[in-house]
Amino acid sequence: MNRIFVQSPFTSGSYLFVSTSNGLWKLPLSEITSVEGGSIGNVPTNYSLSQNYPNPFNPSTVITYQLPRISHVSLKVFDVLGREVKALKDEWETAGIHTVTYDARNLSSGVYFYRLQAADFSDTKKLVLLK
Repeated sequence: MNRIFVQSPFTSGSYLFVSTSNGLWKLPLSEITSVEGGSIGNVPTNYSLSQNYPNPFNPSTVITYQLPRISHVSLKVFDVLGREVKALKDEWETAGIHTVTYDARNLSSGVYFYRLQAADFSDTKKLVLLK
């Protein structure tokens, strides 16, 4: 499945212009009959990383983050020494609210950290695994 990432739509006169991963598209507004995939009102206005839930957890937890625009996302888990334990995401994602379920049944009890990097945003949160 080939994905086309759409960003920066705007109108000028009677045309809709859309910047995509395949170039710039120009569409007459009169030919647009519907839009699929959600509402522009649901797109977050800023980047954020939420605290995982539940925390402490055993053996899985949910991490939620939001993106205001298409971004390359890196979401990784680290131990207290800063060593990477698991890369949860390393891909382009669309704007919106995203969730990842992390299953840590192969790890020991302890304190870990997860870091989200997207565009110029970076945030780190602590998670606690109790077995």
